[in-house]
Amino acid sequence: MESQSALIEQSFDGRYSRHVRDALDELPDNFTITDPCICGHPIVFASRGFLKMSGYSREEVLGRNGRIFQGPATDRRSVMEIREAIREERPLQISLLNYRKDGTPLWMLFHMSPVFDRDGGAVAHFVAVQVPISRRWGRSCSANGRNGVNLCEEVGGALRDVVLGSCRREVCSDSLAELGRVSAFGSVLDSDSRGIEAEEPCEASDSDKRRAASAISHIMSVLTHYSETTGRLVYGKRCLCPGSSPLSSSVIISLGRIKQSFVLTDVHLPDMPIIYASDAFLKLTGYSRHEVLGRNCRFLNGMDTDSSALFQIKECIRNREPCTVRILNYRKDGNPFWNLLHISPVRNASGKIAYFVGAQIEEDRENQGGDGLSPEMRQRSAVGAVKVALRTMLMGAGTSRS
Repeated sequence: MESQSALIEQSFDGRYSRHVRDALDELPDNFTITDPCICGHPIVFASRGFLKMSGYSREEVLGRNGRIFQGPATDRRSVMEIREAIREERPLQISLLNYRKDGTPLWMLFHMSPVFDRDGGAVAHFVAVQVPISRRWGRSCSANGRNGVNLCEEVGGALRDVVLGSCRREVCSDSLAELGRVSAFGSVLDSDSRGIEAEEPCEASDSDKRRAASAISHIMSVLTHYSETTGRLVYGKRCLCPGSSPLSSSVIISLGRIKQSFVLTDVHLPDMPIIYASDAFLKLTGYSRHEVLGRNCRFLNGMDTDSSALFQIKECIRNREPCTVRILNYRKDGNPFWNLLHISPVRNASGKIAYFVGAQIEEDRENQGGDGLSPEMRQRSAVGAVKVALRTMLMGAGTSRS
């Protein structure tokens, strides 16, 4: 399986030209870019402005989930709103309390937007712009939700420099000792927030909102421009081919947890292309993900591939039935290997075929699973896991796909 650092590098290098990072670094905005197709939905790019604002180095941020910026008083409901927007693959603009590396809190306008692949319509990345909410010294930024007590009264210069515009009771208290305790925070989802007093957030100004929207537009323009040379165009809006049904980021994350080698093909797209390939499949064949997606599985065949095995596969697909076949395939480097291939249809709620899943086991390594299962059982296990991962999406597609 590819290392996390290799996946992060490929997330950009496989889709954009090599100058994209320099172009993004020239933008003055504070933003991160995440990849929902990599397990854990990690950050794959962080702008210079964001690093300066947060106090983290690029090495400390890349490969980490955005949870590292949450703290004891980060609102759980805000975090759930972000998760829901990611699941639904839609933009979101919300006020959010995050924390710098040194533990000091920071109110920001969090504006997130998906980046869509032109051909398949799947989400390639999420862009998240963070605009620090303007300080409003001398008047209230936020009030206690129960009794309306002002939380951010005018304070002295020394305290003003410490809190840096944060608008929570814990940093507006008379004692600065509270600030020392927020430096050792963990994910809000991993801590008990029952003792944290619920307060209304600082509201972003119209200028803050316009600034965030403008930043998103500039970032999208850069990503679109630098994806043109690779032929893997991305856009800020989903562009679907007729009959296509892209996998959501939540489904991709679920499929990414399956350890066996498999591919998923879409029967409704011309030539039944691969729309998902597991990490184990990439390791088995030597191809990278961007070299596999959108292609028919026949690229694995070579000069000595048995035509009778190919005919058996075609008949399996034509008859919409599962089958298992032993076929000679070829890796990217040209080396052949015997592939124990199991193909099975995946049906939607109305019983119509939506996808085919193909699970592969290299014959010479068929007994190296370490789980005591036969190759046939491992393949069926992979197929079952894929169907479970697709279940929710297929239940909703029962009446729309045929």
